[in-house]
Amino acid sequence: MSNTTNYTDKLNTPKGHSVLNNNNKVFKKRAVVNKVMLTLSCITLIFGLFWLFWILLTLIQKGGGAFGMHLFLENTPAPGESGGLKNAIYGSLLMTVVGTVIGTPVGILAGTYIAEYGQRGWLAPSTRFLNDVLLSAPSIIIGLFIYALYVANAKHYSGWAGALALAILVIPVVVRTTDNMLTLIPNSMREAAVALGCPKWRMILSICYKASMSGLITGVLLAIARILGETAPLLFTALNNQFQSLDMNAPMANLPVVIYQYAASPYTDWNELAWAGAALITLLVLVLNILARTFLRAK
Repeated sequence: MSNTTNYTDKLNTPKGHSVLNNNNKVFKKRAVVNKVMLTLSCITLIFGLFWLFWILLTLIQKGGGAFGMHLFLENTPAPGESGGLKNAIYGSLLMTVVGTVIGTPVGILAGTYIAEYGQRGWLAPSTRFLNDVLLSAPSIIIGLFIYALYVANAKHYSGWAGALALAILVIPVVVRTTDNMLTLIPNSMREAAVALGCPKWRMILSICYKASMSGLITGVLLAIARILGETAPLLFTALNNQFQSLDMNAPMANLPVVIYQYAASPYTDWNELAWAGAALITLLVLVLNILARTFLRAK
């Protein structure tokens, strides 16, 4: 009889009103918990944005005086002289491009194997586990590895060593992104291509890569954003150079190491250039992250 009464009450409830009214204890408790959690979420959001904007404003305030065309057109100066960061910017971009060109194909191919060919066996799960370990490894370990493998044998620092260290940092980011993006593709698309007689390699190139292109580009952009500000690997590999050089087989200037050296110096003009370089890297990373979000949203 009680079940019939409850059902009748639900039928007689006006449209747009819930059976749980404001006097219901469960409803009140859930409403309070919801308000508390929303308030805490807003507070943490504001807290995080506060520090982000504070960092950006501090970098612009302290390094804004050094911004100008001379920052991109003049090499790093001697103490007390005017100059810019041309050689450091050029060296960082060159090593970043070379490292990305080396690491991206390796990462995409490895991620493709894990997602498309590694459903059975132990190799793909082991590779995924080792990739996660490499993804979380401190960058200074990568720098020491390249130092022992390349620099110690060549007996000199070089841009190639720096690019190799950055490439190793690029690989796990691209592998993880490629694996995730290819896994999200429905199997029905693969089955339809195979049913039409399409070889698996052609199916991956024509179907899987095209369907996940924005995700793959996002992974590459995130990898570039990660390596732009890496200092520790370059200290052990590329070191630094006061002049602009095209020779990748010699020590090469780069923004992170110049920022490290100039920030620790007692000269005010060098400190200002260090702040300007830090602001430049931060803005570049911010732009790359925005582009990555845009590509991922376009998927």
